[in-house]
Order: sequence, then C-alpha cells, then structure tokens
Amino acid sequence: MKLSLPQATIVQFGTSRFLLGHVAAFAGAAIENSSSQEAVLVVQTSQRPEGKIKAAALAREGSYPLHIKGLRDGKGVDEQYSIASIAGSLIAQEQWQALEHHFINTARWVVSNTGDSGYQVADDSSLAALPRSFPGKLTKLLYARFQAGRPGLTMLPCELLSRNGQVLKKIVATLARKDYQDTQFNAWLVSDCCWVNTLVDRIVSAPLEPVGAVVEPYALWAIEQTPSLEMPFEHSAVEVVSSLQPYELRKLHILNLAHTYLVDQWRHLGLADVSYVREAIQEPQLRNRLSEVMELEVLPVLSLELPGMDLASYWLTTLERFENPYLDHRLEDIANYHRDKLVRRLSPVVSMATAYNIPTPRLNAAIKRAEQMGGI
Repeated sequence: MKLSLPQATIVQFGTSRFLLGHVAAFAGAAIENSSSQEAVLVVQTSQRPEGKIKAAALAREGSYPLHIKGLRDGKGVDEQYSIASIAGSLIAQEQWQALEHHFINTARWVVSNTGDSGYQVADDSSLAALPRSFPGKLTKLLYARFQAGRPGLTMLPCELLSRNGQVLKKIVATLARKDYQDTQFNAWLVSDCCWVNTLVDRIVSAPLEPVGAVVEPYALWAIEQTPSLEMPFEHSAVEVVSSLQPYELRKLHILNLAHTYLVDQWRHLGLADVSYVREAIQEPQLRNRLSEVMELEVLPVLSLELPGMDLASYWLTTLERFENPYLDHRLEDIANYHRDKLVRRLSPVVSMATAYNIPTPRLNAAIKRAEQMGGI
C-alpha cells in the first residue's frame, strides 16, 4: 500500500509492538467507528534491522493484525482485529527529508515509546544531519516546523517515566538553547507546543510476524489535562484526568507491588516448579498470601491515601490479569532488580501505613527478608 501521508496527523516514533497494541490500536478503533479520521505515520528511529523490517511491512500492508487474548469479567476473550490506522511508515535514517516535510506540513500530535533509554542524549546534537537520540531528532524536527511558521504540536509520550511530558519538554528545551540559541524558538516550544504527561497500562505479550501484536483485554491510557490539550480521538481506554499521580500510585502499589510480593513469597516458599505469574496465582499458598497482604494491608492504606480511585475493582481486575492463561510472564523476570522494586513498591506503603496507624506485618517481613539477604 502506498503512503497516505496527508492523512497521518499522528506521528508515532517507534515501531514497538506496544504502540501497535495500544495507541495505534485505539486510533484504529476510532477510525473504524467513524468517530475520528486521524491516522498514524510510524517512524522507525533506530538502526535495528528488525525495526526496519516492521516499518517496511507497515508501509506495504496498510494494516496489521491485533489479537486480544485473556480474561474479561471472568470470561475468556479471544478476538482478532485488523487495525487500519497506519497511513504509512518512514525510516528516519533513510527518509529524513520526507519525515521533515510531513512533520512541518501535516503533523498535529507526536506519540513516542522509545524504551528505558529513549530520553538519553549524551553528546548528541540536534544540529547533526541525523541526530542519534529521539530528543535530538524531535528538537531538529520542531525547529524546522518553527522556522516554517507552523503552529506548535501536542506531545503525548508513552515512556514509562513519571511526568514523561514535562521531562521530555525539559530535555528538548535544553537542547534547543544549546544548539540554536534562538529565544523565539524557546518561547514557541513553551507557549505553542503542548507537552502532556501520560500513563500507559497494557501488557502486549507477543509480536506477530511480520508485524502485529497479541495483547491482553485490559488497557488504559491516562492523559493529564493540560492547557490547550486536544486529543486526536476518543476511546473507552483513554481517560483524561486532572492529575496522573493517583493513577501512578495505584498502578505502582497494586499491580507492581503485587508482582513483587508474589516473587517474595515464591522465593520464600521455594516453589521451584512454579515459573509464571499465571501458575503462581493458581497455587493456593501464593494466591492466599497475596490476597491477604493486599486486602489486610495494602488496600486499607491506599483507600485512605487515594480516595475515589475504586481500588477494590482495580485489584480484582489485576487478579484477572494475573490469571491470563495466554500470558507467559516469568517470575524470574519480575525478580530482576528485586531490591530496587521492594524499595519503590513496598516501602512507601509501609510509611503511609505508619502515618495511619495500620499494621503491615506481611510487608515488613518481605522487606526484612531482603535486608537479611543483603538486598536493602
């Protein structure tokens, strides 16, 4: 299929299966139900051969398969869709001029998911013919748009980083001051561009070849309300909220905490025959201990700290996500950086509990075990 670039008002940096199973899928659903016609241009930013293969497949096929597998309200879900939101794709390394032209003339929104190191700049410069980093590329493209007298864009980053929109804004502004020394451009970045904090939550469990994704039924894209924010589409998984902090804390101290506590108990009980989260949640001892710590310690604390966040419902949904029979989420993978995860996920709940005079013997024991192992 030939590129239909004039339709692609959403510029997506990254060919990751996550974005294909999240933002691009939401855009596809909105196009399908005729509530939006805002399509996506996918940009392959790295030099990875597999990424270039996916970019080529997206440009060639014009659509990609999305397979939703898991549980929803206690019932099995096995659904297949063809997502037609991708109007084309470009490889930055090979098609920079075409990307710059599109960015100047057509783009309205920028979406990114560039991985844990995606915001690292090091000694990169946006003055380079092809900047190495994502912030370098974005700064160069924004300057080209500014010079063309075009209005600012809305940035909707999806990296797993707290206040990701403001972090990206600061990095780009720093690069702009260093490279261009143009006060009008600096002012344009602040006043004309909209830098939005977002929170993403969906497990994209597997890729499909040559391009596509397998995802769980649950999905959330929480968008922090920002002056001049206009979203490209509406979707049931998209929530525009006054503050992301309650959503970040809910995810960190329920979903992520439960994963880490499950690993603590798995190690403590020595259940070597259990390998995956879905197996662990079916093991009576592990499930009972996880339910006890959540219902007797975590949820009572968070209900005081995060009123109105429907925590009980979120916990039941989390349990259902853990039970997903199609998801091979290895406990050993969750166990990586176990000490750091305990500090970030469990310790703040213990501190909150102390303030509310709520005992947390189970959380305390997990932290003590890590201390005895030299973990904290």
